[in-house]
Amino acid sequence: MSHKRGLFALSPLMVFIVIYLVTSAVARDFYKVPLTVAFMMASIYAVAISGGFPLSKRIEHFSRGASTSNLIMMLWIFVMAGAFAQSAKEMGSIDTTVNLTLTLLPSNMLLAGLFIASCFISLSIGTSVGTIVALTPIAAGMATSTGSDVALFTGVIVGGSFFGDNLSFISDTTIVATSTQRCKLSDKFKVNFYIVLPAALLVLGIYLFMGSGISSPTDLPDVQYLKVLPYIAVLVMAICGMNVMAVLTVGLLMTGIIGILSGSYDLFGWFGSMGTGITNMGELIIITMMAGGLLEIVRVNGGIDYIIHLLTSRVNGKRGAELSIAALVSVVDICTANNTVAILTVGEISKKIGDRYGIDSRKCASLLDTFSCITQGLLPYGAQVLMAAGLASLNPIYILPSLYYPMVLAVTAVIAILIRYPKKYS
Repeated sequence: MSHKRGLFALSPLMVFIVIYLVTSAVARDFYKVPLTVAFMMASIYAVAISGGFPLSKRIEHFSRGASTSNLIMMLWIFVMAGAFAQSAKEMGSIDTTVNLTLTLLPSNMLLAGLFIASCFISLSIGTSVGTIVALTPIAAGMATSTGSDVALFTGVIVGGSFFGDNLSFISDTTIVATSTQRCKLSDKFKVNFYIVLPAALLVLGIYLFMGSGISSPTDLPDVQYLKVLPYIAVLVMAICGMNVMAVLTVGLLMTGIIGILSGSYDLFGWFGSMGTGITNMGELIIITMMAGGLLEIVRVNGGIDYIIHLLTSRVNGKRGAELSIAALVSVVDICTANNTVAILTVGEISKKIGDRYGIDSRKCASLLDTFSCITQGLLPYGAQVLMAAGLASLNPIYILPSLYYPMVLAVTAVIAILIRYPKKYS
């Protein structure tokens, strides 16, 4: 394929980036232009410029890409995960999990303890934003009461939140990464854990040293242990390799039973919370379908083959192929400020690169998730850093120097590629 034709085939992606990135930069607000609108306009353009086919056929190509079996399964998981997360939240599981974690912390390891708490909570609830919302006010209050640096404490929470965002079985990044690479959630978790564990332990050691002179609070409310059970059950079942839909179904039933018995809500309140959770996933579902359709148009016109050729023309082995996948998802995340959308956008391309160079699909899914989370965790205009800065009343730029975990994880992830680690999956 010629360079000119290849760029034309990729132009729908460029249109999306220009509409979203450039207009957001002009407006100085990366949330001024909804992602749904940017994808819709790029999708219309993709259908319009797809040459050689009648309009009805082009629309058929788009619809086919938006409704593949893997994509529909991904959407069902989003629906279940949204229902579970919201019903658990309204039951009080997040507050209870926060209080339990802080209660278990030794009094002389506040920074390290907050990092462990954010890691555990994000792993349990599957969302970095949810973890930041739950813990940042507490961390900022602790920093103020102990005379410590608020930006440092906030950075601890943001960093730890990406630990779970990267690993959790109910995280949308994990769901998208495993779906696009056709591998099991539990298998991807095992590969991912080998890569992130050295980074997490190193950062934990840094926080132990830095926070040795700070004590944790003692005025915490009583813990309602029963409300933590749905998160623990979901985590254990998922690690054991149980089907993700079955895992979420059991977790959802547990939130209903425990929530009703504890008086958190009645039957209709539970139904309402599930409905809210499903509705909250609506934008992500729409984005997923439009991205699938747009990428199918790009594929039909040869754009994906062109990207693979461009990225792999100088690649001589698995290391180069893995580095190209890492670079691809990172660049797209910088452009979209959304790690889920970044994985969704390059997932199929990465799958083709992985197949060509014999990369284990579990390793490929891990790289997509890890590098998207690394990039997202260091973006001053990303939702997570902006949310944390707002809750802590800080300028987002002040938090960046304290984001130790994403920085260290970037180094360990690149080293893992270069030394072919973990060996079993490389």
